Amino acid sequence: MNSYPLLLEIGCEELPAAEQQQLQLTTIESMARLLDEAGIETGEIRAYISPRRIALLIHDLANTTRAEEEIRRGPPLERAFVEGKATSAAEGFARSCGVAVTALQHLDTDKGTVLAWRIQHPARPVAELLPDLATRWVESLPLRKRMRWGQREESFSRPIRWLVLRFGDQALPWQAFGLQSEAHSFGHRVHHPGPVPILPLHSYAEALLQAKVRADWQERRAHIDAELHRVAQELDCTPVLADALLDEITGLCEWPVALAGGFAEDYLNIPEEVLITVMIQHQRYVPLRNQNGKLAARYLFIANLESRDAQVVIHGNNRVLRARLADAAFFWDQDRRQNLESRLPELATVSFQDGLGSIADKVTRLSKLAPKIAALVGTDAQASRRAAELCKSDLLSGMVGEFPELQGIMGGYYARHDGETAAVAEAIGEHYQPAGRDDTIPNSAAGQALALADRIDTLYGFFALGKIPTGDRDPFALRRAALGILRIALEGEHSLSLGVLINIASGEYAKTLPAATDPSEKLSEFFQDRLRVIFREEGFTADRIAAVLAVASDDPLDAQRRLESLSAFLAEDPRADDLAALIKRVSNLLRKEGEQGTTTLQPTQLREEAEKALFGAWSAIGEKVERDLANRNYREALVTLASLRDPVDHFFTAVMVLCEDLGLRAQRLALLRTLQTVFLRIADFSLLQGRA
Repeated sequence: MNSYPLLLEIGCEELPAAEQQQLQLTTIESMARLLDEAGIETGEIRAYISPRRIALLIHDLANTTRAEEEIRRGPPLERAFVEGKATSAAEGFARSCGVAVTALQHLDTDKGTVLAWRIQHPARPVAELLPDLATRWVESLPLRKRMRWGQREESFSRPIRWLVLRFGDQALPWQAFGLQSEAHSFGHRVHHPGPVPILPLHSYAEALLQAKVRADWQERRAHIDAELHRVAQELDCTPVLADALLDEITGLCEWPVALAGGFAEDYLNIPEEVLITVMIQHQRYVPLRNQNGKLAARYLFIANLESRDAQVVIHGNNRVLRARLADAAFFWDQDRRQNLESRLPELATVSFQDGLGSIADKVTRLSKLAPKIAALVGTDAQASRRAAELCKSDLLSGMVGEFPELQGIMGGYYARHDGETAAVAEAIGEHYQPAGRDDTIPNSAAGQALALADRIDTLYGFFALGKIPTGDRDPFALRRAALGILRIALEGEHSLSLGVLINIASGEYAKTLPAATDPSEKLSEFFQDRLRVIFREEGFTADRIAAVLAVASDDPLDAQRRLESLSAFLAEDPRADDLAALIKRVSNLLRKEGEQGTTTLQPTQLREEAEKALFGAWSAIGEKVERDLANRNYREALVTLASLRDPVDHFFTAVMVLCEDLGLRAQRLALLRTLQTVFLRIADFSLLQGRA
């Protein structure tokens, strides 16, 4: 069986930048699946993604499919023949196979002998199958949105302009989207708009590089990163370059060229968050910081071509940015002419959510929630209340109207301008944090209290309306709100009861929502699911998470400490496995017996030496364990409890727990329940996997 390289390329209008990185993975997976289903042996598959093309290059693809045998199974022999004559079951199976009953074979299986028919599938030339496979591959791509153009029914992310399907030296006849595949690709739209011959096929990337196209997504990204840092270094600056921005820039160009622009230093009087938002979110520029860490009046950008006069390109980008910054400067000056408090009445005209009132109603609730939550996180209630009163006023400002990403941040700046205290201004500026997975939690305790109040108010209200996330749908970002609460509790190291938070929120909604809509139980389950996600991402195993959350899910920080202690104990203490197995045995025995714990342990009624020894061992450590548990020193408690391994083991060896004497049996079960209870104050060991 010979093999040849395969090149498959779709040329199109500019693909969405946000989809390209994911497409690079899915294109390979999809083609590998299709080839395997077709019985075609393949070597490494490489994907090339750029704004104007999706391509696959396979260096070694078999030129024929695998010869395979298919065995079709029919009815059991006893049902196929009665007194030597074929039954309707046998005849029906034979007809489905297109043969006579006498041509069928007998096949021995683990369930007895059945009728069977062997079908031989001979090897087929792969070149005949590839056009159809290419079409199915295109149809299988997971595009977020598809569009149609012209008069055709086929759809794709963007209009397709050319097709390439080459197998070795052959240009295969692939027809799709009203196009006939060609033997060549095309280069950069400006620098090399004409055909690009690809010979040999493995030179695909090199041939396009000569045509001013960097087709490899990862290579293009690395090149852009290096060029931006090089130009920044020449300017004695450091780029403000997040991975998300670098990914997006990579998806916007085929021939990236790094250039530097600038703007008037007067604009540096605007808050730097505004400047960064304008440059990154609206222009995809890269801000620069000088050696003092201050924002510089310079920026970098990536052009998608090499201009004959780079200054013309730079001047054009400077002009566009200047217009955006002039708008920002105007809003900055205008907004400060009206203080935040004077905007409060107008919030009544802005809807928060149908059924939950206006933004003014939300502010009223937050003004009551924030001081109560401030007490839980140990911060000033008065500052939290004042911050809650003003935290949504910037939604009516011109700056936030133009740049919604700056909500909260601008409120903090305007609060400082209005003469509010530093604590109030900081809390307002931080209360939308964390805005995403990579964002930090609020730095100040008052900001954390306000952020918690804002999120629990939203969660309780939306859950009460039945707007609960399902599957992948979460239009109101409620999962993000819940994760924000959990992250503030964990990263802020606040021992915080989720149940108390929910109760506080329910109290503020009591007058507007009927009691029948109380979503507390569903909201608690939602928090537990989100907490499980956080712990899995931190590397904890599912069984240990389940063991801890089964007994402690209300306080996220406490649950995390239990989980860390349990994991460390199981990993480091040589007695851990045996002890866990024994406690699991205790739990299983008590569960099977259905003992409800009504019997009080009376040590004087214990008879056997082994049970007396077990009770004595527990008595010797009981006070220390209680102190450790009260202080949440779970690791110390587990280490101390590990001394019970031998007494528990000896107890099960020497004592018949389920003896005929019902009184003695109850005492022995009560002793075991005493041990189970103390372990359950840390985790449910019965849920641990891999331990007998």
